Amino acid sequence: MSVAVVGCGYWGKNVVRSFAQLGALSAVVDPFPAAAEREAAAYGVAARNWDEVLADPAITAVSLATPAELHFEQAMAALKAGKDVLVEKPIALTADDGEALKAAAEAGGRVLMVGHLLQYHPAFEALLALVAAGRLGALRYAHSNRLSMGKFRLEENVLWSFAPHDVSMLLALFGGEAPVEVRCSGAAFATPGIEDEVQVDMLFTDGRHGHVFASWLHPFKEHRLVVVGETACAVFDDTQPWDRKLVLYPFVLKAGNGAPEVTKGAPEPIAVEEDEPLKRECAHFLQSCRDRTAPRTDSKEALRVLDVLAKAQQCLDEA
Repeated sequence: MSVAVVGCGYWGKNVVRSFAQLGALSAVVDPFPAAAEREAAAYGVAARNWDEVLADPAITAVSLATPAELHFEQAMAALKAGKDVLVEKPIALTADDGEALKAAAEAGGRVLMVGHLLQYHPAFEALLALVAAGRLGALRYAHSNRLSMGKFRLEENVLWSFAPHDVSMLLALFGGEAPVEVRCSGAAFATPGIEDEVQVDMLFTDGRHGHVFASWLHPFKEHRLVVVGETACAVFDDTQPWDRKLVLYPFVLKAGNGAPEVTKGAPEPIAVEEDEPLKRECAHFLQSCRDRTAPRTDSKEALRVLDVLAKAQQCLDEA
């Protein structure tokens, strides 16, 4: 495998490092030559321009760590050049563009994967295993908080910057099912027209709910996913040490003639492999390219996430 990483900025430099650690990095690209030269020197690869990468048959895949408004154009160009593509979230800014990328990848037999990073977090993988094993019973609702003070953006609101990861996790928890209704509210306090706080509510069949609260105007950092089932709750808190990142809270709920009564069991920390989600994501992409198999966060999954984001944004626009 020979991968060129496009974008060497705040996040891209981490992608560069991960592919270098996996032995697959062959080139870096950035519109700022100094940024590309810095990463190229650090990992002993070439700093190339975009057209060179597209024209080079030795480069078999590209990883796009570029602004969201460039995802469609760059991913489409790479697919048409016969490259496999890993693109950061979101896959595109419109459903039509996302569908076009999916169609191009399928027509060319190319792997198209989207960087919904937390699907590759060991704690979330362990949480999915708990749900699949019935450790929580039937799911009732899930609530995800992704909060911090800054970093503020001007190119996108907090819905498109923070919430894709949480929407992706919630859809996975509910078996990939699309919600029957999406509602969203939010406000722009720091920059007019750019929401820095949003609440997304998703209604699924059988009365199940998923909620996302995202903000970059919050007094402290919180990355916490709470999943409530009929017999237990699970909490994935990424700010905790590895031995407390995933904890199961069993309970017994008894409903009689009076008020329901709950008996809580002892919290059970779940053993989780310590590993970097980004490196696992990049390794998964490489494996999908080698095996010619659909990645976990493929274009179909990405379009389901995009549909929720688009409906949530419509709510914000109509408010």
